[in-house]
Amino acid sequence: MFKGLGGLGGLGDMAKMMKAAQDMQTKMAELQEGLANSVVIGESGAGLVKARATCKGDVTGLDIDPSILVPSEKEVIEDLILAAIRDAQSKAAAKSADEMRRLTESLGLPADMKLPF
Repeated sequence: MFKGLGGLGGLGDMAKMMKAAQDMQTKMAELQEGLANSVVIGESGAGLVKARATCKGDVTGLDIDPSILVPSEKEVIEDLILAAIRDAQSKAAAKSADEMRRLTESLGLPADMKLPF
C-alpha cells in the first residue's frame, strides 16, 4: 500500500528532526538562563567607576570611587558612569555572542548562524 516510502515514509527522519529541535530549544533556554545569571564588570577612569551588568545587558550595580565625588566635576563623573555602563554592556554582548557561537557550533550549525532567540 505504501510502496516506495521506505518503511515509515520518512517519519523516522521527522522524529529525529523534532528531537533535535527540542534539544536545541532546551539548550537555548539553559543558555539564556545562564546569561541572565552571569555578570560582567565594565570600567572607566582607570577603574574609578565600575558598572556591573548581566550578560543580558541589565545593569545591576555601580561602584564609584569616593575620590571623584567632587561637585565641580559633576559632568566628568556622569561621563565616567556612562562609559562604565557602556563598557559593561559591550562586554555582556560579546560574552553573549561568544556563548551563542559555541552553542550553534555544538549543534553542528554554522558559527555565524543567527538564531531567532
